Amino acid sequence: MKPYICNMTSTTNNPKTVHEGRNVKRFREMLGINQDTLASTLGDEWNQKKISLLEAKETIEPGLLEQVAKALKVPAEAIRNFNEDTAVNIISNTFTDNHNSAIGYTVHYNPSFNPLDKYVEQVEENKKLYEALLKSERERIVLLEKMLEKK
Repeated sequence: MKPYICNMTSTTNNPKTVHEGRNVKRFREMLGINQDTLASTLGDEWNQKKISLLEAKETIEPGLLEQVAKALKVPAEAIRNFNEDTAVNIISNTFTDNHNSAIGYTVHYNPSFNPLDKYVEQVEENKKLYEALLKSERERIVLLEKMLEKK
């Protein structure tokens, strides 16, 4: 089965405007971030309602767009220039996989990291947290013993 190739037509006759707020929403959703989390990342003056209003804006002030892009850890240009039709077209034209299935192509998950390394990192982090908790408890016991000696 060959991939479907969609020919792009010239956008000069029918220019599409970029909806920056909608693009913020798309990036936020692709990154698995909810509106409350983005609001807390942006600061105390932000809340879910304000994020919702921001995502409804067709154009976002450059300084604010930079701030939001930084919070999402994506370039502001990516938000400013994201076009879903173009992205889908690029993906459909560049996707190749030689494994056919009854419904089309089989998609293989190829992580860009070693899952075992990530697991070991998590175990080490948990170990450090446990050691810090243990140290804190030992310090608390010493303080309690001192308090009992004074009585």
